[in-house]
Amino acid sequence: MEELIEKIIAFREERDWRQFHNPKDLTISLNLEASELLELFQWKNSETAVEENYEKMKDEIADVIIYSLMLCHDLNIDVDSAIRNKIQKNADKYPIEKSYGLNKKYTDL
Repeated sequence: MEELIEKIIAFREERDWRQFHNPKDLTISLNLEASELLELFQWKNSETAVEENYEKMKDEIADVIIYSLMLCHDLNIDVDSAIRNKIQKNADKYPIEKSYGLNKKYTDL
């Protein structure tokens, strides 16, 4: 993961784009890229959307991850720890015995 983050940051630094990448604007960009991914599903069922837009989806997902990793880097968030902590929080909110096979929010379990 660190090597990937280093490549992303090096790409940005080589272009002198750090000046534009404050947390607010990175978050806006992250949201915009997620919306571009969402747009690929608009007016289609999931299977059709994936079939028709698979390559575009890979690019949009990559953009979402790149902006997320830049934001983590700039905010000194350890990605591995953040993900592991969130998985544990979700496990606490969604115990298997209460949530297995259900799509309910934790407050409705």
